[in-house]
Amino acid sequence: MPIRGVVFDLFDTLVDLRWENLPSEETSRGRLPASTREMHAAVVDFSDASFEEFASALVEGARSFAQSHFAHDREVSTLERFTDLARRLEVDAPELPERLTRIHMGMLRGQVRTLDHHVEVLASLRAEMKVGLCSNFSHSETALEVLDAGGLREHLDAVVISDAIGIRKPRREIFEETLRRLELSSGEVIHVGDSLRADVAGAQACGISTVWITRRVKDPEGSLEKHKGAHPDHVVTDLSELPGLISRLS
Repeated sequence: MPIRGVVFDLFDTLVDLRWENLPSEETSRGRLPASTREMHAAVVDFSDASFEEFASALVEGARSFAQSHFAHDREVSTLERFTDLARRLEVDAPELPERLTRIHMGMLRGQVRTLDHHVEVLASLRAEMKVGLCSNFSHSETALEVLDAGGLREHLDAVVISDAIGIRKPRREIFEETLRRLELSSGEVIHVGDSLRADVAGAQACGISTVWITRRVKDPEGSLEKHKGAHPDHVVTDLSELPGLISRLS
């Protein structure tokens, strides 16, 4: 069956999120993002909680969501996470979760980089087929801002972000929603991503062929050896290889 569509992951696939450059600081609850300090400063307007109390509430909330949501590949939006944090701090201020979201997402945005040739790759592919995005991320607004800033969004026929549907990859529902929006079947699509679990295993479980991009993977061979799930159908080190690969497959 000819390939009629390609679906991309977002971070460390279409754009780079340089996690290693994210500032952090050591606290009594472990190493936390440096934005924790700035977020606490915003909370001071509504609560007398100390920084350590704030950090503890943040960590406890993360642990709770890890059990209730992430363990089942359910998404927690950033706004929901900070609404829970306000409740734990006994703060009744509807504007606080949104303020914390802006602070945290601003820090993440500062570490995003779009490679210029990725726009060219998307444009060339879209001239021949449908192009979609299927991403795990907790704040759709920021994801769309990243796509717009990089000039990528105009080349996408469908954008599916996990926080908008409450489901994370590798669950099949998020892939099925992407296929539905593209109006394509699983056999007509190829999925490109950097995560062996979320992208490769998830897509293959839905009958979608996969391309593992390793440009941002620290140890591709070691990662593949440790991975107990499905192996990728194809491997590339850069998106510039993708049009040629798809042409050969078609």
